[in-house]
Amino acid sequence: MASETVVSINTDVDVVVARQKGRELANELGFALTDSTLIATAISELARNIVLYAKHGEIVIKNSLVADKVCIVVVARDKGPGIANIPQAMQDGFSTSGGLGLGLPGVKRLVDEFHLVSDVNSGTTVTIKKWKR
Repeated sequence: MASETVVSINTDVDVVVARQKGRELANELGFALTDSTLIATAISELARNIVLYAKHGEIVIKNSLVADKVCIVVVARDKGPGIANIPQAMQDGFSTSGGLGLGLPGVKRLVDEFHLVSDVNSGTTVTIKKWKR
């Protein structure tokens, strides 16, 4: 049952591909339309951050079964500059790119589990999970 898709993220086109792959998996697993939209939106935000800040990275999309509960796990990984101040980056409205600053805190609100690891000069890994209801 477990499947894994890896999408290399280098351009905006890759952002769209990753988003579509996430939505496809959510639909295959029978997630509600609203939840598959939340998953696609979270993937889009994470992939966009890779393009914007790290230039290159990858999105890994897979399903998992824990105690008869299905979830989608997404890992966004890059070897970019890292996040110097994680608490600040997790504040609503904070943006170093001049954007709206909805990125990481917005992603955290869209999913059930959110885990961020970042080291300056060695990259960032964000792992999210959305459980099927």
